[in-house]
Amino acid sequence: MSLEDNSIAERHACYYLTFNVVDWIDIFVKPVFKQIIVESLNHFIAKKGLTVHAWCLMTNHLHLIAQTKQGFGLSLLADDFKKFTTKIILEDIVAEPEIRRNWVMKKFEEASIAMKLLDKFQVWQTPVNSVYIDLHDEDMMNEKIDYIHYNPVRDRIVSHAEDYLHSSARDYIGIKGLVNVSIADEKLGSTSIIRYMSSYRR
Repeated sequence: MSLEDNSIAERHACYYLTFNVVDWIDIFVKPVFKQIIVESLNHFIAKKGLTVHAWCLMTNHLHLIAQTKQGFGLSLLADDFKKFTTKIILEDIVAEPEIRRNWVMKKFEEASIAMKLLDKFQVWQTPVNSVYIDLHDEDMMNEKIDYIHYNPVRDRIVSHAEDYLHSSARDYIGIKGLVNVSIADEKLGSTSIIRYMSSYRR
């Protein structure tokens, strides 16, 4: 079941989401652009009814395990998040001394033309990649959380998942991270999450 075709009753379900930058452009290398995502996630959590159970920001994509509170549809919220972050990213590309500025802006413009969109620039690919997660399926939830948190390890950025600042891995071992996540043990139960946490530093 995709995010786009879910029923009204399932709009508040939990999904594993991936937001990809067009042409896999490495936007999230500089701290200023990483901070845009951190602040935007916290804004949507505080003001827009978003619940984030896990996240990881890589150089050209963002992974989330998320759902929404009653009254908020996740598909519309994902679109809103893309629009919200696009505006700030474009503003900062223009304002920051970005060496690749002209090249990046041209790529964003070409992507918008290729997708036949009204906006002049397109930062995110569309649609958002989504996989439904059954909150009662502990193995599936742990598998997705594991996959998200070990992205930086697989890419050899860090040796241990919790050493990567721009993810929720450290939240799952009791260290407060950058984003106000809701730890999945609220849904899975303490036994599952203790088993998951014990797998770190292996």
